[in-house]
Order: sequence, then structure tokens, then C-alpha cells
Amino acid sequence: MKTTGLFKISLIAIAIMYLKSNTIVYAQNLDFKIDSLLSTVFKENGPGTAFLVAKNGKPIYRKAFGKANLELNVDMQPNNVFQIGSMTKQFTAMSVLMLMEEGKLKLDDDITLFIPDYPTGGKSLTIHHLLTHTSGVKDYTRMKSIMDIAKKDLSPKELVEFFMNEPMQFSPGEKFEYNNSGYVLLGYIVELVSGETYEDFVEKRIFQKIGMNDSRYANDREVIKNRAYGYHNRGEFTNKMIISLHIPYASGALMSTVDGMLKWQEAINNNVLVKQSTINKAFTKYTLNNGDQLTYGYGWHLKDIEGIPTREHGGSIFGYKSMAVYVPSKDIYVIGFSNCDCNSPTKVTRDIAQLVLKNN
Repeated sequence: MKTTGLFKISLIAIAIMYLKSNTIVYAQNLDFKIDSLLSTVFKENGPGTAFLVAKNGKPIYRKAFGKANLELNVDMQPNNVFQIGSMTKQFTAMSVLMLMEEGKLKLDDDITLFIPDYPTGGKSLTIHHLLTHTSGVKDYTRMKSIMDIAKKDLSPKELVEFFMNEPMQFSPGEKFEYNNSGYVLLGYIVELVSGETYEDFVEKRIFQKIGMNDSRYANDREVIKNRAYGYHNRGEFTNKMIISLHIPYASGALMSTVDGMLKWQEAINNNVLVKQSTINKAFTKYTLNNGDQLTYGYGWHLKDIEGIPTREHGGSIFGYKSMAVYVPSKDIYVIGFSNCDCNSPTKVTRDIAQLVLKNN
């Protein structure tokens, strides 16, 4: 009996060792494949990247390549802080949903309830239209005069006034057209409704609540620990163009780390900020006036990888690019940042998500 018991214990030990060795081999194989994909985009001595892949909320890959600072020859680290550009829109959309859940606004409210003098051409222009990029409002980042204000610290009201008298491009709900002005208006409405600045609302009610300690509203003047410096490449590397971060505002002015963004994804999954029925609104494929279905919810593109639904968004701002893909059915999250707007992580992020899907 003792011999049989020892034999069983030995078999269990062998099985455990086999599983552990297989897990190690799988992780090494996956690391190698992801490294290979990233090396095609990011070079060792140029501006770099930080990437994180998580499964079931836990990192299975977390690495950095290239340089965080070219002048000082500082290597990139996974905890470096990047400007995330239009991924900011997720936080703006969440802010709106939080205020909706508190009963302070409704998604079908006309924006003139909050900005009475906003010219809508007699059309009903709602918060929903702004969230889904179906508003028809002129995108201020496409206006030729944008450089006239690029370095000015405009208030949200002044920024709205910069584009509000531009002709509507189409009737609200008529078509989808990605629009930064819509999210500027949303940020301004968040301020009007909450009585807080957009910066304070996001930092206090989102970042601090879910422990995104290295995330913040961007600033080029303050010393920010572990900042990855941004670059352009127009034949040679140069420091990024300096603009006022009041200009991208609620459409693109936040900073974070890959670890912070995983906390963000986990907070969404676990209903830390709003209840499930509320966050579901962000991931609904709405329709245009003619019944055509959108592939954008509230702050997220709703796409797929080989038929498997994904929630995605990227960002681009002077000196930086970002991209994240979440696969809800498999709880896979892939997030990548670049500190040169010459190196887009969009395709490689989707490629990595596809790779992880095939290995799960």
C-alpha cells in the first residue's frame, strides 16, 4: 500500500512537472513570437515602445524596446508614461455615463440644454450623437485655422467657440464621421454638469478611484516621473512639436502607462465605476437614421478579429501613438504605446491579439 501511495505521488509530481514545463515552453514561445512582431516596427536605437498583453486580467507579456529619450540614450521601460491621444475618448465617454447614472444628464438630451447658444441649425443634436461620432459638427482639428490656436491655453468654452459657428457637415445621425469636436463638447458638458474641471473629474473620480497612479492630464511643463519623450521623424528624429494641451482637451489630452491601462480595463470588467447595464451602452452597435449599423459605440470601435468581437481604440498626438485591443470572449487585452508618431502600433497590436487568440 505504501509503495502504491508513493507511486501515485510520483505520477502526480511528474504530471505537475510536465504541465509546468509545457507552460514555460508556451510562454517562451509566445514571448519570442511577440518580440519578433514588435522588432519589425520598433528599432533598438530609435524611439521605442511599451507593450503589455494580459489574459484573465493578469499580464502574460510586458516589455519595452527602444529609447525613452534619444538625447540621453535612456532605454524604454514598461512603466514609462506616454500621451495616449484619442484613447482619452474612453475616459470622456465613461465620465458621461457616470453622470448619466447619477441622473445628471440623459443620453438623448439635446446639447442646447447645457450650451443654450450652440447653433444646431434647428436640428436635434444629442449627447448620443457626440458619443457615436454621428453629430455632423465640424471637426476642429481639420480646420485650416487650427494652428492659430495650437499653442494657446484656451478654456473649454473658448475652444468650443472656436468651431461652434462652423456650418454643420450633415444632419445629426445621418452618417458616421470620426470627430474630435464632439468629444470636446462632451468634456465641456461634463464640466458644466459636474461643477468640476474635466481634468479634476477624470483624475479624482476615475484615476484615483481605480489606482491609476501614473495616469494624468498631460502637461509639457511639469516634471513627470518616467515620461517617455515624444519624437517626430521627417527624415531625421526631432523632438515633438509643442502645443497647448488645452487644445486636445477631452478628445486626446491624457497620459498613462500600459499597467495603468490594464487597471482601466479591469475596472470596466468589474463594474467599479458604473453598473453593467450602463457600461453595456458603450459597447452597443447603434444605427444611423437610415438603419445602417455603426461599428463604434461610446469611446470604442467595435470590430472583430476573424469573426471574434473586439473593442478597440488607438490614439495619435504629436510625438506619440497608442493602440489597445480587448477580446471580451477570451478576456485578452493587448495595449501598446509608441513615443514617435512615425511608428504606429495599430497593426502590430491587432497582430499580437490575433496571435494570442490562436494560442488560447
